Amino acid sequence: MSIDVGHTLPHARLNLLRDGIEPVDTQEVFAGRKVVLFAVPGAFTPTCSAKHLPGFVQAHDQFKARGIDVACLSVNDAFVMAAWGKSQNVPEGMWMLADGNAEFTRALGLELDATGFGMGLRAKRFALYADDGVVKHLAIEPPGEFGISSAQAMLEAIND
Repeated sequence: MSIDVGHTLPHARLNLLRDGIEPVDTQEVFAGRKVVLFAVPGAFTPTCSAKHLPGFVQAHDQFKARGIDVACLSVNDAFVMAAWGKSQNVPEGMWMLADGNAEFTRALGLELDATGFGMGLRAKRFALYADDGVVKHLAIEPPGEFGISSAQAMLEAIND
């Protein structure tokens, strides 16, 4: 069963790369704030690099103006996420969260078995909006599609 609107996001440990690998609890990311979290099947993959992440980079100021933080999640390691963020000019303050063991992704029930493509377990492409850790909007893309989890779609869906 996957996470749904009205559910509280589960606790899990993710990683960031700052002055080294820094563990971060999901409570630290979501508690007491409004956050759009979008997940991609893989850093440096075509749609993720050409559309999904760039859309949130371009719209980052629009989210911030509405008091909403932005976080990107992928089942990759923190080094990959940091390198991808740097290559995509991710703005200061946008979280590039590594879920290397898919702990959080599995807890959300939004894992994708991509072993047939040689990619192992990944996250489905999705975006959610949470206020103080409670999901207010959830957009899970059908396999192979991109649209409802885009930055523009999330800006339109959030009524705060």
